[in-house]
Amino acid sequence: MGILEKIAEIEREISRTQKNKATEYHLGLLKAKLAKYRSQLLEPSKSAGGKGEGFDVMKSGDARVALIGFPSVGKSTFLSLMTSTASEAASYEFTTLTCIPGVIEYKGANIQLLDLPGIIEGAAQGKGRGRQVIAVARTADVVIMMLDATKGDVQRELLEKELESVGIRLNRRKPNIYFKPKKGGGLSFNSTVPLTQCSEKLVQLILHEYKIFNAEVLFREDCTADEFIDVINGNRVYMPCLYVYNKVDQISIEEVDRLAHRPNSVVIRCANHFCFEPKLSSYCISSTCVNALNPFSAFLCFHVL
Repeated sequence: MGILEKIAEIEREISRTQKNKATEYHLGLLKAKLAKYRSQLLEPSKSAGGKGEGFDVMKSGDARVALIGFPSVGKSTFLSLMTSTASEAASYEFTTLTCIPGVIEYKGANIQLLDLPGIIEGAAQGKGRGRQVIAVARTADVVIMMLDATKGDVQRELLEKELESVGIRLNRRKPNIYFKPKKGGGLSFNSTVPLTQCSEKLVQLILHEYKIFNAEVLFREDCTADEFIDVINGNRVYMPCLYVYNKVDQISIEEVDRLAHRPNSVVIRCANHFCFEPKLSSYCISSTCVNALNPFSAFLCFHVL
């Protein structure tokens, strides 16, 4: 059985297992196994070639921003509006096949903006050019997720799931857990706060799954088993994400208002440079967002500089 089949089998087992006190240890072990297999899937194959033409872009400027999303959501048009780079845009899918860089200049800061090819469901398992796109996204300081407003929350949920499965944590900070493997002495477990989501026994079971029998663990906050697994793996990336909903002229004003008031979200229409974002008004040069470039540039400077 291959890694993909093992991942699918564990995911099915997790989905059909009820979450309660009696199953928390079983679920914890399943999640640890799932994280191990996913990490193996991300490891570069010895027989694989290079990164792929157009994907090895040198990092430059004060910060790097990755522009990701499904095909035909307006990423290339957005790059052309935000920078002086002309990225081909068309009405058919997969217009962009390589990584196209541009630069946003704002108050003396140079922010590198990368237009990445559209990814599809299953990108984390290698479908399309998903692994290459995700590998570049992991090197960014901020992710801009371009979404089609007419699709509701479907695209956002799918992309978050794909990025979550490869260790990219959006709008979250690293768990405050001290973890250090040792050569002997068994497990030393302590916490500075009451734990309601992860017990010492569960921590021990998860560590045994990773063949770790001697370690020092200190919880400084009430974290979940998933967060502890992230700390063990040590290869997770935590970065801010701005959700950009395009094509808002094709939905109702009520839906526009709902999307605009979601956390870290902006609603736009690239075709006529329209931008409305009340929650970012404190970062904008103009609170009325007359210039659609200002709120994005200010947001990026606020989060990455």
